[in-house]
Amino acid sequence: MTVTALVLAGVRPGKDALAEFAGVSHKALIPVGGVAMLDRVVNALRASGRVGRIAVSIDRPELVTTEGVEIIRSKASLSESVAAAVAQLGTPLFVTTADHALLEPEWVRYFLDNTPDRTVSAALARDSVVMASTPGTKRTFLKLADGAFSGCNMFYFRDGEAVKAVEMWRSVEQLRKKPLKLLQKLGPRAVLDYALGRLTLARGVAAIERLSGVSAGVVEMPFGRAAVDVDKPADLILVRQIVEG
Repeated sequence: MTVTALVLAGVRPGKDALAEFAGVSHKALIPVGGVAMLDRVVNALRASGRVGRIAVSIDRPELVTTEGVEIIRSKASLSESVAAAVAQLGTPLFVTTADHALLEPEWVRYFLDNTPDRTVSAALARDSVVMASTPGTKRTFLKLADGAFSGCNMFYFRDGEAVKAVEMWRSVEQLRKKPLKLLQKLGPRAVLDYALGRLTLARGVAAIERLSGVSAGVVEMPFGRAAVDVDKPADLILVRQIVEG
């Protein structure tokens, strides 16, 4: 079975400091190992053998020269872009980002093969796995009672009900680097459990389900580098060292 994939490649409102640092208009176009990050992601999706149709969401469609992909004009935020893509492409839909420059076909296969029977699923990796694979990286980890986790920029939307989760994403996407504020969004029970050191991953997912109104699940990835994306110059330098080293 193959799925449709969406690659988010637009720019957020305001200046893109990383794109300016690299001398390009869009972060997605920054070369790593001589290949634009967007193309590296598309190549990995194709090589996975699990992805058929590929769409790229970007605010300037004319910048995409990758062959064989569809273009969707991005919206003001990531969540709005995903909602528009779900409406146009349908489901099931695999979503990732153009700055996931280290993405490997094996990761895509593992995630899709282990996605639970839930409306929406996300990939996570434990801090120990991430740091063991990439000691030089600096990630933001959500510390829970049963471990500390980082997102891996891979999501699966099983059916049309997943749009409800996209609406929740819209409300919390600005808090992804601020764990405590994110917990506050999930409700007072989550904050209390976290303060007492008893908020587990399962309880956190349950809070997300209550907030979004849809079933949610996670796939714990055994690949630490799946949590490494390119958000800042230090990330770019590290990823280039890994690819070119």
